[in-house]
Amino acid sequence: MDLLSNLALGFATAASPANLLFCLIGVILGTLIGVLPGIGATATIAMLLPITFQLEPVSSLIMLAGIYYGAQYGGSTTAILINMPGESSSAVTAIDGYQMARRGKAGTALAVAALGSFFAGSVATLLVALFAPPLTTVALKFGAAEYFSLMVLGLVCAVALAHGSFLKALAMVVLGLLLGLAGTDIYTGAPRFTLGLPELADGFNFVALAVGVFGIAEILRNLEGSQGSREVLGQRLGGLFPSRADLRAMVAPMLRGTMLGSILGVLPGGGAILASFGSYTIEKRLSATPEEFGRGAIAGVAGPESANNAGAQTSFIPLLTLGIPANPVMALMVGAMIIQGIVPGPNVATEQPDLFWGIIASMWIGNLMLIVLNLPLIGIWVKLLKVPYHILFPIIIAFSSIGVYSVKGNAFDLFAVAAFGLLGYVFLKLRCEPAPLLLGFVLGPLLEENLRRAMILGRGDPSVFLTRPISAALLALTLGVIAVMLMPRIRRKREEVFVAED
Repeated sequence: MDLLSNLALGFATAASPANLLFCLIGVILGTLIGVLPGIGATATIAMLLPITFQLEPVSSLIMLAGIYYGAQYGGSTTAILINMPGESSSAVTAIDGYQMARRGKAGTALAVAALGSFFAGSVATLLVALFAPPLTTVALKFGAAEYFSLMVLGLVCAVALAHGSFLKALAMVVLGLLLGLAGTDIYTGAPRFTLGLPELADGFNFVALAVGVFGIAEILRNLEGSQGSREVLGQRLGGLFPSRADLRAMVAPMLRGTMLGSILGVLPGGGAILASFGSYTIEKRLSATPEEFGRGAIAGVAGPESANNAGAQTSFIPLLTLGIPANPVMALMVGAMIIQGIVPGPNVATEQPDLFWGIIASMWIGNLMLIVLNLPLIGIWVKLLKVPYHILFPIIIAFSSIGVYSVKGNAFDLFAVAAFGLLGYVFLKLRCEPAPLLLGFVLGPLLEENLRRAMILGRGDPSVFLTRPISAALLALTLGVIAVMLMPRIRRKREEVFVAED
């Protein structure tokens, strides 16, 4: 009964006119961003963070969540129509989806992707509603030592699932931790790593860093490429509803993809991406006609699309229960909560149940909006794919700069955006993924605070991390992840996955 009453509270919150409007804005904007290659949900949410400062907490977080899972829908559109994934998790969809479009079945491919996404998103949201409350109850028993060990595990998993070499991913995490430590010491009040600049007394602006490293850097990378002419297939879309044979072919892959994505979505780093590639591999091995994969197999669209959308939804579980981000977008959600004066963690469920359950309920509403709006609006998305980047990107940069400046009215933040944008571009050229940097930046201050608090409570004895059972179990799990990462076979499989994505 508690679950039903909580869901009733959530739907009452999410169904208010203002929250419905912001949910609609979020999913439409997310779809638009997913459709336009080279922008992505992470960069968009980073650039919209300043706007959320002016909104109610529930409305802002519902809108940002809608952008995230809406982008998963939109990313499949470009993957199918122009063989260019709008989201990295849609990269696998392009393999068979684009081949279906070339064979005149673009409408069917888009419908399969949309239906698979809707089913997976709905089931994964149910899992969030079922598992978030008990995990929140467990998290309330966590002390400083347990939180420290949990964050160490999260950062190690982020390194394990990051693209490229382990060494580069580790370096990005360490850099993020160092950037997060700049500012005023939480216990002594002494300035540190401020370079003598009073503007850094409160540390680096989270919004400036996110907009620069993700938004500006991605724009610079896309502008250097020659993407002026793009062949768009399926301008005349027919057969937007799959046939019975198509439905039979997609049911099993959709179920397996949903299950896989729901499990992997909670992993820090890139669970949704890993789930989509894992789903494609599984479907190809289980198929009676594996030779069809790469030539327009429906299972090659339904499975990965279900997996990445389920992973996107279940990535909210560690955010809502523990306050720990599972991916860069969740890290930005943490930043949005902090901007609103909300302390992420298990106390949100007890102290602000309308926010907690309102976000969960809005996911069902948002997924329903997406399935109703997505297919009728495909004609508009096709036309938007023809917008030249040299017109689109300067507008985005201008609005991003205005938004960053509006947070504090400090010109220093604009210079920080430019600096982090150039730094992010350098990282991209060096094939260093910026996602671990953002996770390190967000978790750095929390990691330090819990480390020092645990050491104070333990009177300076580091064994406090090993004598508490939950903390010791988390550290043992961290060592297990490190051991698995170093296994030659696992490293080869990991490289195969990310090489295939590239």
